[in-house]
Amino acid sequence: MKDQFVVPARLKTTSFVLIGIGLLTLLIGIFAFSGEHGSTRFWAGLLQNSSFFLLVVLASTFFIGATTLAHGGWQVAFRRVPEAISMAVPVLGGIFFVILLFLIYGQKGHIYHWLDKEHVAHDPILSWKAAFLNPTFFIVAAVITIGLWILFTIKLRNMSIEEDGWGLSKDSGKRILWRNTVMCGGFVVIYALSVGSTTPWLWLMSIDAHWYSTMYSWYTFVSSWVSGISLIALWVIYLKRNGYLPYVSEEHLHDLGKLAFGFSIFWTYLWFSQYMLIWYANMPEEIIYFKPRLWGEWRPIFFLNLIINFITPLLFLMSKDTKRNWSSMTFITVLIICGHWMDFWQMVGPGTYQHLVFPWFELGIGVGFVGLIIFLVSRQLTKAPLVPKSHPYLKESIIHQA
Repeated sequence: MKDQFVVPARLKTTSFVLIGIGLLTLLIGIFAFSGEHGSTRFWAGLLQNSSFFLLVVLASTFFIGATTLAHGGWQVAFRRVPEAISMAVPVLGGIFFVILLFLIYGQKGHIYHWLDKEHVAHDPILSWKAAFLNPTFFIVAAVITIGLWILFTIKLRNMSIEEDGWGLSKDSGKRILWRNTVMCGGFVVIYALSVGSTTPWLWLMSIDAHWYSTMYSWYTFVSSWVSGISLIALWVIYLKRNGYLPYVSEEHLHDLGKLAFGFSIFWTYLWFSQYMLIWYANMPEEIIYFKPRLWGEWRPIFFLNLIINFITPLLFLMSKDTKRNWSSMTFITVLIICGHWMDFWQMVGPGTYQHLVFPWFELGIGVGFVGLIIFLVSRQLTKAPLVPKSHPYLKESIIHQA
């Protein structure tokens, strides 16, 4: 049984090439974007990509937490995959925090308009929000949030590797379940209070500071969560095709497909509900968000977003056979990740540089992040056996039927 992953030379080369494309794009962007408008697009592209990919890899930590609290056993056969993906959180969290520091202390008021103190003083809406939309609160909240994400992610990974040496016994099984339940319970609370609540308000919704939506955080969470599920599925498929994960079968892939299908539908529910309620109320302070996206230059992206993230998963993943086919699942999961990357693009772009342009810079930076994730995850996969042999639910995972 191939239980210890070895990074193929081709995968390593691919990751380096993609990282190189990202760095080259960054370098070109530094020289190509001059003036306030160019600078706005430069920093908006970095903000969009760093926030999206950070939340996508963080979804793997949430996957571990949610399935552990549910006492799920089906995922144990490939648990080391989301563990490895989650270990990209410290690196991507650090990158994102550095970008935030440049945005806040570089006085990038064209990204976050509430950084302009004089403007805030004469704006009743922004002055009312100044208690939390200010540099001190913003950075302190980011330090606490990202720090807790990193702390819990590393702790869960280290606990899992440590438990490999405990062996299979009744006492060790109870201990593994108990301490994992406690740790995952703490993380899920932190995740709910950040990704499911305050964090998207600060990082993304405050770009359009005059507008607000109580559904925004849920919308952002589901967009990153279904992308995270897709990323896990892609790595499971890759490892399975290369002779690893012997206990993983079509049953496990089917369940990942069901999660991707279900949360694509839930994303659409939030997409429609947020738009429908604002359209129905027809209040000027609320419809300003949809003016550039639905009636302006971004209209094609707005509806393409719906086609890729709802109609395509609906048609593909409704079929049982598609969810059990390794090739079709590869196609649809890649499409889902690309679709929700575009979703984040239309969250950030209209509120910053406003005009719709070909996203060569945003795509290049995104490719760089993809390469970095491949590099980090593949390295983590080599650091522990791919099957957690001491987990008490391993047998349940092996005989799992979807």
